[in-house]
Amino acid sequence: MKPFSIEPVIGDITAEKVDAIVNAANRQLKGGGGVDGAIHRAAGASDLHAACAELGSCEPGDAKATSGFKLQARWIIHTVGPVWSGGQRGEPEILASCYRRSIELADELGSRTMSFPAISTGAYGYPPELAAEVAVSTVTSTASATLEAVRLVAFDRATHDLYVRLLDT
Repeated sequence: MKPFSIEPVIGDITAEKVDAIVNAANRQLKGGGGVDGAIHRAAGASDLHAACAELGSCEPGDAKATSGFKLQARWIIHTVGPVWSGGQRGEPEILASCYRRSIELADELGSRTMSFPAISTGAYGYPPELAAEVAVSTVTSTASATLEAVRLVAFDRATHDLYVRLLDT
C-alpha cells in the first residue's frame, strides 16, 4: 500500500479526467437529481441505465461500478450515501463506508486516479461541514494499492473551502 495525493477542486465531476468518478447514487441506481442525474446525462442515460439495471440495487455504504460510457472517466463507481436523520442512525459510519468502499473498488479496477463528489450533501441533507469532515478523514486514512491521486470535487466554493481547511490541518 502506498500513499496518494488528495486535491480539493471546484468543478463539474462529469468533466473530470480521471480513471474513475464516484456517483452519489440512490439505492435503485436509476439516476435522479443532482450529481446522479448529471452523471447519467453526461455518460449517456440509456447506456448507463441499462448497466445499472444489470447491477440491481446498492445498499447505503456500499459501492458498485459500471463503465464510464461517454465520460472521460473509464469507470463510474456508484455509492449510496446516508439520508441525514440528525446523525443518530449511523450516518457518519455509512458515509465513511461510501468513501472506503469506493477506494477499495477503485483498487480492484486498477484505477490510478479518482474523483469524489460531496456525497449525501444534496437531496440527502447531510450537513456539508460534517460530510466534509467524514470525507477528508476517511480518504486520508484509507490505504490503496493502485491510487496515485484522489480529487475531492466541490460544486461550490464553500465546500471547496471546507476541504482545503480540513486538509491543511
